[in-house]
Amino acid sequence: MIRFENVTKRYRGTSKPALSGVDFEVQRGEFVFLVGASGSGKSSCLRLILREDVPTTGRVAVLGRDLRALANRKVPYFRRHIGSVFQDFRLLPSKTVYQNVAFTLQVTGSSRGFIQQAVPEALALVGLDGKQKRMPHELSGGEQQRVAIARALVNRPQVLLADEPTGNLDPATSVDIMQLLARINAGGTTVLMATHEAGFVDQMQRRVIELRDGEMVRDEVHGGYGDTSNIPRLVPEEVRGAAAAAALTAVQEVQRQTADLSMVRAALTEELSTQRKAAAAVDRDGETVVPPAPRTVEPPEPARSQADPAANVVEPPAAVEPPAVIRPRTHPITLPTVDVAELGVADRLGLSDEDDEEVGPTS
Repeated sequence: MIRFENVTKRYRGTSKPALSGVDFEVQRGEFVFLVGASGSGKSSCLRLILREDVPTTGRVAVLGRDLRALANRKVPYFRRHIGSVFQDFRLLPSKTVYQNVAFTLQVTGSSRGFIQQAVPEALALVGLDGKQKRMPHELSGGEQQRVAIARALVNRPQVLLADEPTGNLDPATSVDIMQLLARINAGGTTVLMATHEAGFVDQMQRRVIELRDGEMVRDEVHGGYGDTSNIPRLVPEEVRGAAAAAALTAVQEVQRQTADLSMVRAALTEELSTQRKAAAAVDRDGETVVPPAPRTVEPPEPARSQADPAANVVEPPAAVEPPAVIRPRTHPITLPTVDVAELGVADRLGLSDEDDEEVGPTS
């Protein structure tokens, strides 16, 4: 189907050949990945197959024809058997989806009846039913690439050449395009795809031809992409100046908020523990009493003896315990009879009959 026999291609103004002694053959119905770094010669191979260029030395045969011996006037007829898909879609912006696909058939002189039958079939194959009247700018990138594939297939070619068909697409859309190309190949079309998508190559495990500096270094039947060191990768740049200061400030703010949150949680936990351990205040009748919220008690002025000033020793005021917070219980708690006055609780709640001026009631 496609044969390269010791092909070398040199371009004017370059000291190094684009292709040097390339030799391979693609059989009918194969799916072949053409891989290699930029400048390795992948696009040169595709141009030779399309008869856009001719080899400097060697022989290129496609569909049983020696392309060097093919007359220029016969090249358009030869290309009817080869479909091509590119990275940049190359759609006509002023024509609808239907017109873009039909244009290929119109320039080759196909009848109107054949066009009306072939175009809807090609659009259905690529999943664009119902979008014949859309303009290219109304479609997503994946849909535009599907239009380009439909245009390449509308002539029902034997060979489909794809030059980085997923290069301008997001990962999810690229998967859809690769699945579409696999279905096209399953229908009997030979597919030769030049790509940098190492993931797809490794996953599909099809035949791989690898080029390096114009020379073929590998031809593997069920191969992976191979060396990926030449594939450009995005490396985050070092943040400097104002951007670095802003980033540091943001990190410190997050740390401060985290510390504040930890302190609040610790305080809430301590308060809850204190409330659970507090004893309930009970009046003389055995009923549960809910005291008011605790307030800060100012200690009274210490009593001083007028007779003996030297004996005026300030006695520290008795500590005032905050009343316990009582939570209502479902069942009353029966407590043994206790003389509350002896515990000093009545004085603190203002229930005692004695008038103590030194320590006032908290309520």
